[in-house]
Amino acid sequence: MQIDLPTLYDLIVGTLLVAAGMTLWERQAHPRHARTLGLWATSYGVMAAASLVTMHRNHFPEASGLALASLLFVLGYGLMLHGVTLLDGRGSLRVTAAGLAAVAALWIAGGTGAAPVLWHHVGSIPVALVCGLTVRAVLRSRTLRGLRARVMVIAVAAGHGLFYFARAVLTPLATAAWGPDILTAVAKVTMYEGVLYSMAMPMGLLALVREEAQSRLLVAARTDYLTGLLNRHGFFEEGPRILSARRPDRPVSLLAFDLDHFKAINDRHGHAAGDAVLRVFAETARHAAGPDALVARLGGEEFVALLPGLDAAAARRVGESLARRFTEAALHHDGPGIAATVSIGLATARAECGDLPALLSAADCALYRAKAGGRNRLEVAAAA
Repeated sequence: MQIDLPTLYDLIVGTLLVAAGMTLWERQAHPRHARTLGLWATSYGVMAAASLVTMHRNHFPEASGLALASLLFVLGYGLMLHGVTLLDGRGSLRVTAAGLAAVAALWIAGGTGAAPVLWHHVGSIPVALVCGLTVRAVLRSRTLRGLRARVMVIAVAAGHGLFYFARAVLTPLATAAWGPDILTAVAKVTMYEGVLYSMAMPMGLLALVREEAQSRLLVAARTDYLTGLLNRHGFFEEGPRILSARRPDRPVSLLAFDLDHFKAINDRHGHAAGDAVLRVFAETARHAAGPDALVARLGGEEFVALLPGLDAAAARRVGESLARRFTEAALHHDGPGIAATVSIGLATARAECGDLPALLSAADCALYRAKAGGRNRLEVAAAA
């Protein structure tokens, strides 16, 4: 079935307008990325306007219709790039402004006589460049790191950019070989590719925002709001993975913590002061345990630290150092200024056991002995 160019333009305009509407609707559900989604919706609207201008370019004086369409396309792609960079809060319109200035200068310098060359050949280069910059921005984005939809967006943007680069390079060669009639075929191929791009890119970008939001919700569900540490759910989700990933010949230790007389701290100084003590302990534990440790707040004043690769002696040194640093930090004039101590239970096992609940139970038993023995001390459980 043959589809003429006006029909292809209509398809692109309709698809872009639908994408703009869907993106604006999605904007209500993602206030965190409202600016980005608004820019993308505007981008699709600008590209739809550019397609309409191209369809009706004969209604404009001389080559002004093609020049305007070219500028609108560059603006649309630039707004899309700006929206991607805004995901990390570092967006800038300088690239778009530079692209618009360069394209405007080319059309002004070339005039009506250069219109065919500017439209069919040179005009493809800014599109290819902006698509390349979009791929770079997605690859560098911290917000999008690890998201599955990222691969789709990179593939679509890269494919679109390569298509326009090939169009800029090969169209002059094809015109020289087969004459200007080949430009109609090139235009049709461009429109077919444009229809695919106008569907795939908005879908990919919306998938990115949705997946990023879902990822943040998952992180929030596993994170303790007060301290920023993992909560119980996060600990029992990540802990077994760490145990199973360790080499069989390396030990793994677990420290269980309970802040001493924490109810008395709340009763005497108030819950705000108690929360400050909890945050101080969390920050101290995070630094003292090291980057490989898994530190979590199980609830109330109970914390744990899973220490892969540390035997009982090394884990004991970590626990005792942490206890000293916590007491000093809690008493410091920049902190809550409250006398606070912590009781600690230590359990060590070989990594091949892979039984986190059993390891935690052993550490808890040692912790109970530490509290029964006078608190502010560390007790070691029997080796598991």
